[in-house]
Amino acid sequence: MLSLSLTKVICCCLVAAGMLAMSSPSEAASPLTGTVKRIDGKDQNLADYQGKVVLIVNVASRCGYTRQYAGLQKLYETYKDKGLVILGFPANDFGAQEPGSDPEIANFCSTQYGVTFDMFSKITVKGPGKSALYQTLTAAAEPAGEVGWNFEKFLIGRDGEIIGRFKSGVAPEDPKLIAAIEAAL
Repeated sequence: MLSLSLTKVICCCLVAAGMLAMSSPSEAASPLTGTVKRIDGKDQNLADYQGKVVLIVNVASRCGYTRQYAGLQKLYETYKDKGLVILGFPANDFGAQEPGSDPEIANFCSTQYGVTFDMFSKITVKGPGKSALYQTLTAAAEPAGEVGWNFEKFLIGRDGEIIGRFKSGVAPEDPKLIAAIEAAL
């Protein structure tokens, strides 16, 4: 039989472990960590966006939601001076709607929609090959779970925590999204 003092030590250790497990999950699962490739092939440290309001969007050029590029660009132009950044991550995970190479995607975004917000190299946003960024986003956001389609949006506050998740049907000009961005700014 265990001695009373050993039992107390074990109980204290279990309580401490439980408290650690319940401590702020956002610290362990910050989406603004690590390095990603920009669409021009250069490395980008996501920590460079700390202190900004960040909208992360998985994008595609042959999707019914592709016209949201225009709304995203307008949103960026409206709020960039107040601290909003938009990060576009092309993905070919839904109906093969982003088949282009990075240079083709960059050209499309520039010529068709005048995109000036930050665009990144094509990644995987769902399934077993999911990028580390999207592993964190889909685990830490409310609700958690896989991205449902192109142009799903994750809003990250200045403190680096995910403060909103918006499905593809929520357009950039949707009052819910705008209100969340304005509250974060």
